[in-house]
Amino acid sequence: MTAAPALAPAPAETTAAPVRRRSAGWVPVLPLLVFVVLSFGVPVLAMLNGAFTVKDPTGGADSYSSANFTASLHGAYLTALLGSIRLSAVSAVLASVLGLLLAQAVVTSRFSALREAVLTASGVLANFGGVPLAFAFVATLGNSGVLTRHLGLTALGWSLYSFWGLTITYLYFLIPLMVLTITPALDGLRAQWREAAQNNGATNGQYWRHVALPVLTPSLLGGFVLLFGSAFAAYATAAAMVGSSVPLVTLQIANAISGNVLVGQENVALALSLDMIVVAGLVMAVYLPLQRRSTRWLA
Repeated sequence: MTAAPALAPAPAETTAAPVRRRSAGWVPVLPLLVFVVLSFGVPVLAMLNGAFTVKDPTGGADSYSSANFTASLHGAYLTALLGSIRLSAVSAVLASVLGLLLAQAVVTSRFSALREAVLTASGVLANFGGVPLAFAFVATLGNSGVLTRHLGLTALGWSLYSFWGLTITYLYFLIPLMVLTITPALDGLRAQWREAAQNNGATNGQYWRHVALPVLTPSLLGGFVLLFGSAFAAYATAAAMVGSSVPLVTLQIANAISGNVLVGQENVALALSLDMIVVAGLVMAVYLPLQRRSTRWLA
């Protein structure tokens, strides 16, 4: 009977040990957190300070105001923001559909070498952009491009330096990105689901309409959001290929910072950057829940 009190402190020690282990688990993460704060937090604070700062043209004194945000949502700046949203939405929709079809063909192929080749090429092409991509399309489909001259595309009204020309260029890296994004979800479709649908008399179209597509919808929407964000943030390809002929917010930010159109619009460029951050934040707010739901279905 005297041994029972001696065993009483044991539960406290066992409960304290996991707490110490959990607190010690944060230590290896601290360098990463510091890096994230310095790399993202400090620039965002500097951007906020500049976006709300307005300089008096007469006295040169600085004051805080929302005038820069008002300017960023009017006139040519608003046109550029809406143009970027339209271009990103159209290219993301086309890339989602084409990428899904290509990924399905790869997943159902009996040749493993074809699957590996397509996925490897997609990993390379998804990161191929900027000035090299613009040069490749100008040399191929520009006014004096190889295909433009051989196929007589100019007589048909084709112009690479337009909204649809830029959309086709964006598809070059968005379709491979969609293939990489949707392939794991297609691999998660179980063969038993198709067999059960066929045993109940369902056709292939009914299987896709009632089983496969509802399961894949979170992944498809998540892939669309990811493609939208990639196209929305792209700059170098459009800057090298179309210049100012297609209004885009990234090009307007570059013009405002460099003073190509108006001098002293640097803070308006920061306000435009914050507008982009808001759009990107909304995109991520949609993407993350969809990704979690897709993972739960296909786990």
